[in-house]
Amino acid sequence: MRKFLVLLMMMTLLTGAVFAEGQQEDDGFKVGYVCNNFNDTFQTYVMDAAEAYFNGIDDFEIVLQDSVEDVIRQQDLVNTLIAQKIDALIVVPVDTSAMGPIVRAADEAGIPLCFVNRNPYADKTLPENVYYVGSQEVIAGQQQMEYMGELLDGKGGVGILMGKLDNEGALKRTEGNESVIADKYPGIKILAKETGNWQRDQGMTLTENWITAYGSDLNGILANNDEMALGAVEALKASGREDIFVMGVDAIPDAKGAVGNGTLSATVLQDAVGQGEGGAKVIHSVLTGSTPEAITWVPFVLITPENLADFQ
Repeated sequence: MRKFLVLLMMMTLLTGAVFAEGQQEDDGFKVGYVCNNFNDTFQTYVMDAAEAYFNGIDDFEIVLQDSVEDVIRQQDLVNTLIAQKIDALIVVPVDTSAMGPIVRAADEAGIPLCFVNRNPYADKTLPENVYYVGSQEVIAGQQQMEYMGELLDGKGGVGILMGKLDNEGALKRTEGNESVIADKYPGIKILAKETGNWQRDQGMTLTENWITAYGSDLNGILANNDEMALGAVEALKASGREDIFVMGVDAIPDAKGAVGNGTLSATVLQDAVGQGEGGAKVIHSVLTGSTPEAITWVPFVLITPENLADFQ
């Protein structure tokens, strides 16, 4: 009887171990995606692309979290996901200058981390097991200003609607605007440069102020994203100003429609699918044993009325 009980216990332990191993395999991989803000139109396209990629792969699950533009909340969400034993992280930073705690948390947990769209290491080497997928932000600003300079025939006054000032994209796109003016268009003057925090309503309010302050001296508006550009379009329409060129970045559907009807002069395509799917591919690659490049660049493309049909 004693031998039988011992044998039964051994079989039970062995069965339990096999079950646990099989359960781990069945569970597959779980990836945490921590977005800066679900109300950011462009970022929802990026997130949807990452989600669609993982939904098409067996044994992968993606968990979506909203930081609501709160960097402390973003750090807390990451720590919670790590405590829940996720296998990898994809993060769109709220504040690119405040990602140290998130990088350290991922490193201590021994899991890969991929930043998407906003690069906390723009001028630095990425730490080990940390990746970035996005676009070279300065190029978007350069493309905007090159085209604006042509439309203005090299002279006039412009305003720059900036995104959040703690964001690499806002700083670099504005830098791109300014560098082209300095190098090629000394006859163009920057009349104003203010933050609209990526929001359409703030872009509209700032443009209303500029119309009043600068009158006919205001000839162009360069917005760091389409939402602010579309806010500027609304303000110009309400004031009856049809002589001001407006440009955005992202090529969201509303912006492409505005390029088509002539209210927006141009937008710069930031490939949301390329970035979201690209980040997902990097994490998929790492978790399945491959070693991807530390940085994946997704090109910007200027969209004007002349090539709009190619992007509809």
